[in-house]
Amino acid sequence: MTDRLQKSLAPTRMELRDDSEQHRGHGGYRGEGGESHFFLRMESAAFAGLSRVARQRLVYKALGDLMHHQVHALAMETRAPGE
Repeated sequence: MTDRLQKSLAPTRMELRDDSEQHRGHGGYRGEGGESHFFLRMESAAFAGLSRVARQRLVYKALGDLMHHQVHALAMETRAPGE
């Protein structure tokens, strides 16, 4: 996930955290290896002038098929530099 986000959005800051274990017993949780629920905090010039929804769409596009097969939930905080 990190590689795809770096290549597509060239973040100046990025924190990607696997919160899967916090969702044990909830929908989408995978016991083997986790990697189903994530939190992303990212700053990128690609987000400048875009709405929150447009920024999320850029992230989803960068992650591509991972959003359909690996990621069950992705919470995001997205900012442009200087925000």
